[in-house]
Amino acid sequence: MKPSTDDGQLTDAMISLQHYLVLAAVIFVCGLLTILLKRNAIGILIGVELVLNAANINLVALNRYAHGKGTVPGSISLDGQVFAVFVIVLAAAEAAVALAIFLNFYNNFASIDVERAKDLKG
Repeated sequence: MKPSTDDGQLTDAMISLQHYLVLAAVIFVCGLLTILLKRNAIGILIGVELVLNAANINLVALNRYAHGKGTVPGSISLDGQVFAVFVIVLAAAEAAVALAIFLNFYNNFASIDVERAKDLKG
């Protein structure tokens, strides 16, 4: 079903590459601000996940618009999606390691405030 205007005529609304790039840029900036402004370790981890999701949006969108047709007629290139899956797996592994570090930090300091990390020795 195509979107319609107020007078009932159908419009050919299309999402272009620029829409995806702007969305990824907004998500990236939100993640970067979260990383820089949060003092809580979990909040910083969420910011890192937002940055990685912005990269995934770029990978998939650029694959679709740059190589969407594939090299063989009738085929579709899935390079961007494959790289996005690798980034998702990397993000899951990073989250598991970071949560283990945060739990250990909480056991030692009874807080996950990253400002207290300067008290660590080593």
